[in-house]
Amino acid sequence: MTNKIIGKLGKLIALFVFVFGYSLSSVALDSHANKNDEKNRNSLEAVHDRILTIDSHVDISSHYTLEPDFDPGKLTDMKVDIPKMKSGGLDAAFLMVYVGQTQRTEENYTRAKTDAEIKFKAIHRIADKLYPDQIGIAYHPEDVIRINKEGRKVAIIAIENGYVIGKDIGLVEDYYKQGARYMTLAHNGHNDICDSAQPLEKLGDKPVEHQGVSDFGKQVIGEMNRVGMMVDISHVSVDCMMQAVTLSKAPAIASHSGVYAMAPHPRNLTDEQMKLLADHGGVMQLVAYTGFVKYDPARSDAIDALYEKVAALYNFAVDDEINIEKTPEWKKESAKIDQQFPLATVQEFVDQIDYAVKLIGIDHVGISSDFDGGGGIQGWNDASETMNVTKELLKRGYSEQDIAKIWGGNLLKLWAEVDHIAAKFQGKSDH
Repeated sequence: MTNKIIGKLGKLIALFVFVFGYSLSSVALDSHANKNDEKNRNSLEAVHDRILTIDSHVDISSHYTLEPDFDPGKLTDMKVDIPKMKSGGLDAAFLMVYVGQTQRTEENYTRAKTDAEIKFKAIHRIADKLYPDQIGIAYHPEDVIRINKEGRKVAIIAIENGYVIGKDIGLVEDYYKQGARYMTLAHNGHNDICDSAQPLEKLGDKPVEHQGVSDFGKQVIGEMNRVGMMVDISHVSVDCMMQAVTLSKAPAIASHSGVYAMAPHPRNLTDEQMKLLADHGGVMQLVAYTGFVKYDPARSDAIDALYEKVAALYNFAVDDEINIEKTPEWKKESAKIDQQFPLATVQEFVDQIDYAVKLIGIDHVGISSDFDGGGGIQGWNDASETMNVTKELLKRGYSEQDIAKIWGGNLLKLWAEVDHIAAKFQGKSDH
């Protein structure tokens, strides 16, 4: 073989080795890249980012946006503000127009309506005037998806305590037009709509007043169905809950309730109630409130006593949790209570989610915090820690699809059904 041929052969062999070797290394690199892509895609951060997360119950102060400490566009002492939502990956929150129960007099009905209007205006001010580039108000499920895709946070307005309508059923539509998309029929203390799960002796409440839903309450539920306002059965008595779910032509929600079998608090739902809610297409939003996750009467008594003590000291209403919890006295004494009676954990909270999923099915379970209204647990004590709930769900083997249902998909589907039924009531096509 001539030197010329040997030289050409050597070059061919070298070229083959280079190309083949490069191909092998490319395959190895591609394989490694694919594994990294898959790992990144399945990371906690990636999964949480793809999921639309909705907290169905967040309280606000009457001073919302009016004082620097309550400006949710900035980092505040509150458990939920826009910066915390961004850092924790909380996409949307139902913000409460909450008014506590008082004596049912004409003067107090007027005051309750005025207090409600203040909170409606505060929420609209934050979204429509101060920070429209960061947060928008959703009036229908499709708005939630649109605003989220625009890269903004989502606010949905809801009413906690039907007391704000007094005896004026026309206020249901009025509040709906202002953005209210669910209304909790009652709070602590009976009202004119129905009985509460926690009657207030100081208001002269008997254990039972209406035997569930009053005649007026039946009309209210019908009007809520007509306008498209979700019926919320958290806080109400067992009889009221079971009657309301049956009376409503649209599926009802429990906006922030726990599992009675795991924490026997009167605010929680029994297995029978949970099954009835699911059978009627409803959704139970499990709540990260220590007292409803891990029932501890001693802790509850200590917290109630501290609320009363601080309220008296500052002349606050006892149920004004937001203002009370900003005081130095509260911060100091509540820290001692937390040491003596530790908060429930994210793991214990997800235990309740597991229980509900097994009992009533993945399509009927959701999540709420009751932040700034007493809610908060170890691991999810404000909106910045929202991802920890997703982390625990992934750890327990929930699929991304199922986590998406729990974090908001189920609630949006129910809301869409409420809109659909309202459209039929009004002889209109769906929104």
